[in-house]
Amino acid sequence: MATITAADVNKLRKQTGAGMMDCKKALVEAEGNFEEAISILRKKGQKVAANRADRETTEGCALAATSADNTFAAIVAVSCETDFVAKNEDFVGLTQRILDIAMENKPADAEALKALSFDGEITIAEKLIEQNGVIGEKIELAAYETLSAPYAAFYIHMNNKLATIVGLNEEAEEAAKDVAMQAAAMNPVALNRDSVSADIIAKELEIGKELARQEGKPEEMLDKIAEGRLNKFFKESTLVDQDFIKDGKLTVSKYLDTVKKGLHIVDYKRVALG
Repeated sequence: MATITAADVNKLRKQTGAGMMDCKKALVEAEGNFEEAISILRKKGQKVAANRADRETTEGCALAATSADNTFAAIVAVSCETDFVAKNEDFVGLTQRILDIAMENKPADAEALKALSFDGEITIAEKLIEQNGVIGEKIELAAYETLSAPYAAFYIHMNNKLATIVGLNEEAEEAAKDVAMQAAAMNPVALNRDSVSADIIAKELEIGKELARQEGKPEEMLDKIAEGRLNKFFKESTLVDQDFIKDGKLTVSKYLDTVKKGLHIVDYKRVALG
């Protein structure tokens, strides 16, 4: 039997972040082989993940960033089960490192991001599984969103539960930040009327007709009344038509026009946890 020293245990703990006793047990089981011990700890993480598969991960950390030239932006959100873990600096650091990797590689989607190397040893997917065992909670990549635009900005709410990214058609730093905050605060369903899905429009029209019917309006007027309510929905729920939070006399699109003629939003993404 291999002799397991305190230094060996500490070395494995630093490499994996697992607890001291877990590291010692893994080294004993692996007869001192570090690679095998790491594999054992990962397998423990997989077991924890499987056992907690039905647990809700409503807490977590959502972070965002832009590239140095402000033409690319990304949001990464990693979810967990408890607020205690979500606020832990190691968990926030894990989310930040995954975001850094995303910014360096610009993968096409969440699956491509999870397949990337985490600091040259394991993939991001494997790292998340490993953390299931280290932390003892279900840990998942909850969201990965990106956009490219002539000028991009981001906003992270102070509790790291909400992040937005916004792309404009040209550089306007303060305006871009304002729009990113607007998207965070007002939770629009779409950028503009044309980008609202047909399903949402049909649902809103049906709701509008039913409300008018309950109010005793004539049946022949229901469609017209529903259209009017749909227009109100567009104004309240699409980003460009919403009242600007810093000046309710302007819509967001009109605010941008006052900053620079022709300035407009190319795209936006919003990720909220909880």
